[in-house]
Amino acid sequence: MDSTADLARNGQETPLRWCPSGDASRPESVVLGVRSGDDGQVVYLAEPVPAADVLGAIPEGIAPNRVLRFASHCVSDCANRVGEACGLIERITTVPAGTVPAAVPRCHLRPHCKWWNQTGVEACHRCPALTTLEPRDDELAVLVADPATTREQLESWVAAAQ
Repeated sequence: MDSTADLARNGQETPLRWCPSGDASRPESVVLGVRSGDDGQVVYLAEPVPAADVLGAIPEGIAPNRVLRFASHCVSDCANRVGEACGLIERITTVPAGTVPAAVPRCHLRPHCKWWNQTGVEACHRCPALTTLEPRDDELAVLVADPATTREQLESWVAAAQ
């Protein structure tokens, strides 16, 4: 990652933020990690690899985000964007975490990560378990992934499930 800056609307330089659940097809996209094991947890790479360098190696018929986790620029036209904030990480952190590891994983994205910048360590604890594929048989995952879902709807779903 570099420390590229973009100009904010007020003319001040602000650091460019990266989305850890990014679009593999964006030109700046990098591989953040590899999905591993039965639970599909992300194992983070020590250094970023340009997505364009690996996309051709994924067999036809396999969605790239099924085996890899990508990061790309956080963009203003993202469906999850709520003003300057990421609505996705807000929804994710609304849902109670399972077992929270004591330490966060090493991650080259962290200094530039939108989620880290917005919610801190809470995002890092949950990040390895997140997927960009929406499991249609998991109602909670579908709700979290839907930009139209409100925090109140998630809290109500969680309360009803307990």
